Amino acid sequence: MLRYAVVLNALLTVSAARAEAEVPNFGIPTTGEFIPALRSFDDTIVSYMQRRAISGGSFALVDNGKLIYARGYGFADREAKTPVQPTSLFRLASVSKPITSAAIMTLVEAHALDLDAKVLDLLKVEPFLKPGQHEDPRIRDITVRNLLQHCGGWNRDASGDIMFKHFQIAEEMGIASPPDHASLLRWGFAQPLDFAPGSRYAYSNFGYCVLGRVIEKVSGQPYEEYVRKHVLQPAGIHDMRIGNARRSERLQNEVVYYIEKDATGRNVMSADGPDPVAIPYGFASPHTMDAHGGWIGSAVDLAHFAIALDRPATPPLLSPESLAALIARPAPPMGLTKTGTPIAAYYGLGWSVRPQKDGKANVWHNGSMAGTSSLFVRLANGLTWAVLFNQRADAQGKDNIDTLLHEAAAKVTTYPWCRICSRTIREHRFHLAFRSRCFNFRRRTFSDLREIFDEPRGQL
Repeated sequence: MLRYAVVLNALLTVSAARAEAEVPNFGIPTTGEFIPALRSFDDTIVSYMQRRAISGGSFALVDNGKLIYARGYGFADREAKTPVQPTSLFRLASVSKPITSAAIMTLVEAHALDLDAKVLDLLKVEPFLKPGQHEDPRIRDITVRNLLQHCGGWNRDASGDIMFKHFQIAEEMGIASPPDHASLLRWGFAQPLDFAPGSRYAYSNFGYCVLGRVIEKVSGQPYEEYVRKHVLQPAGIHDMRIGNARRSERLQNEVVYYIEKDATGRNVMSADGPDPVAIPYGFASPHTMDAHGGWIGSAVDLAHFAIALDRPATPPLLSPESLAALIARPAPPMGLTKTGTPIAAYYGLGWSVRPQKDGKANVWHNGSMAGTSSLFVRLANGLTWAVLFNQRADAQGKDNIDTLLHEAAAKVTTYPWCRICSRTIREHRFHLAFRSRCFNFRRRTFSDLREIFDEPRGQL
């Protein structure tokens, strides 16, 4: 036993020294174990951040259900010079939508909810109709499925995004800003629809806000509580939360959010007074945005969410039938071109979908708002990645992080295997702090070495 411990300690010491010597200078702080075989991802993300003067970013990579790479780049707080860690928390923006979708599917599997149920039959919302205003009768036709597929009838390009009309809603209803969810729904369902439900696709944050209220109504629990208990905790995720609006309310391990030229704007938090605030800390309320864009989490959290969806487990997070429903093509005329042929990519239930062979698909979701940019990709070939930034980084032609990360993946010739990395996030935090718990020596892990020495594996 002592001989094995001495040999292992020597191997770990040599490996750690060698790894430290191999870490290149990227020009910005980097954290997390560096793996030379995966350097193309580091180069891509660092270069992207430097071109756009982004303060901080985080990246996690999964290969066939195993978390194999987790990295932090730049600063979580550039004033304090605090580096981003792989487990630093970021606002996820619209990457919150796949999480809401998964929560809806757990209720469907529990036979508590039907995807084709009429939303207003469930919620019993009484629209807030002003004098002379009439209810659009089509709102009574909107189903849960319509909301998941962004075909509920609202087109923000035509009539604006209801979720960001805080001041108008508050003024018309005589309430404080930001409006609560009940007020948002009453005002939103009083507006005329832009098209008949189910007849076309138009991205709708309001639709996902409504889904959050469906979850609350059917489950009898607050949205955040239900999602954490029935989606996140079964996936081994414990640190994700609905974020806060004010910088003073920033959560432990949460990054600071930045915007170009430090722009300011009107504060939606009326209790704070009329003074302008930094746009990332007052343009909207994450608690109001909860189901469509309010979550904070890490790239590692998203990796574990993907693992929970993609790997066989007992019990699985979602059944094979639910997973197939998430990526199914919407019923016509949705998912078709104007000539009636299937479009190459469409929006399923909470995911953008590009079908591949053998019934598989590439799926993804991005998110963007002041101070935040996020991308979550799951590929049919078994690769998954999540990348988060603490500054908005919208696509600019070919210089978009989605295209660039696919190019980085194409440069990798060998993906390392790291079994321990598929454990829970709390164990992964321990692994990040003590690399000997997940040490690679010629692609061997600590537990593999125990097996080599014919020693009982025990509990790492």
